[in-house]
Parts: sequence; C-alpha cells; structure tokens
Amino acid sequence: MADILIDQPIEGVRRITLNRPERLNAFTFDMYVEYQEALRALKHDSSVRVVILTGAGKGFCSGHDLIGGGKPNWIDDPEMGRMYYGRHAIAEINALPILMRQLPQPIICAVNGAAAGAGFALALASDLCIAASSAKFVNSIHNAGTGHELGMSYMLPRAVGTQRAAEILFTARPVLAGEAERIGLVLRTVPDEALLDTALELAKSIIANVPMGIWLTKQSLWINQNVGSLEAAIELESRAVAMAQATEDAAEKRKSFLEKRPPKFTNK
Repeated sequence: MADILIDQPIEGVRRITLNRPERLNAFTFDMYVEYQEALRALKHDSSVRVVILTGAGKGFCSGHDLIGGGKPNWIDDPEMGRMYYGRHAIAEINALPILMRQLPQPIICAVNGAAAGAGFALALASDLCIAASSAKFVNSIHNAGTGHELGMSYMLPRAVGTQRAAEILFTARPVLAGEAERIGLVLRTVPDEALLDTALELAKSIIANVPMGIWLTKQSLWINQNVGSLEAAIELESRAVAMAQATEDAAEKRKSFLEKRPPKFTNK
C-alpha cells in the first residue's frame, strides 16, 4: 500500500493522508519525495481549491523514521563526506515547508495524535491547523541531536511568540491540544471523531470564495510576514485586489451574493 494516499472527500478538496500507521506515519526518504511530487502536482490543478493534510491511524506524524527511513536516493555519491552527504540530504527535506507555503491552495492540517519532529514542522507550515483532542506537538528533533529543522525556528515564533517558542524548542516538552489552541499554535481543538468533518466544513467556507482571491490572499498573508512596512504590505494587497477583481469569477461572486445563491466558479 502507498505510504501517501490522495483522495477527494468532496468536490474541490484533495486529502493527503500520510499512511504508515504502524510507524505513526514516520517519514522515509522515499516519502519526502512522494510528498513533494504530490504538492507539485496539486500546484497547477485548478480543480483543487483546498488541501487537507492528515495522518492514518493513531498519530499524525512522528517525524523521520530513524530505524526504517532508508536512504536519500537523490544523492549521487554515497561515498561523499558526512557534511556533504548531510547537506544534500536535508536540502530536499527542507523544501517541503516552502512548497506548502507556495501552493496556491490553502492547506488545512488535521492533526490526530502526535505531531513530532517533521510532523510538527508540517503542521506549522500549513495555513490552518485543527487539532484532535488526542493531538500533541513535540520537538523530537532533539532525538537526532540537533533541535530545529524544516524552518521551525522561523515558523514557531511567528505562531506563538518568541519566548514561548524558545521554551518549546529548547525543552522539547509536549504541547497538548488544549494548550496548543490557547497559545495560537492551532486554530481550534475538536473531539477526535469530529476532526475530519471540521476540516471539511472549514474547506467549504474557503471554497465559497473566488479562487484567484484565495490564491493571492494566501500569497499576501505569508509574504507580508516579512515585509518592511505597512505601505509595502498595502501595495502588495492592492496589486492582488486588481488581479482578483479582473476575473470572471469575481463578477460571479458578486452576482451570486446579490442573488443569494452559491457561486459557480470557472477559473476565468
């Protein structure tokens, strides 16, 4: 069975399921490549409006599989020095959060059980995160002797503040679902049995809006995290507004609002 499953729970939504439940969905090197390929395929799929990322079984993702992870097949010379080998290996893994942020479609992460190491980073890289009551977030990257990878030192402070991020990163203590919601690490916490339904309802709320508008709003949201001034942020937004309003879908959204009916978008 495939280690990553992709299906369509409702029209306009693709669900990516990490599927190694016997290993709490720990990543192998092959899975990193497979997940990259899935994201790149979705990037130009205009039928997909929202992506839901989740895990099979009792856990979302326990990070990298330190026992059965295999080898990075993108490295052409397995005899190269350790430093070179490590840099080549991590380069492809580090591409994942960037690909997720660059995806036109919003990603909703539905965290069931443990999100540890790389799993924690993927939850942070998502646009929205919903946690089941069983969820917990752990910086288990310390188990590999480091402490931060995949942009966690960048993303976590922006989600929860610098001092709280420092504590979580330095100590590797687990953050349980209730605390995760309280500190802004996740959007909300729901009972385990309601997790996917909640994610789908959120996806439906997004799909009701203009595709180009959502694409450009996501882009502005993340680019403006680092913009130098309010004026620069507003200028980026203004250009996005002009692009979105010029689409036929924008006109359809306005018309459907006045006619009190669901919009019918055509990617035009």
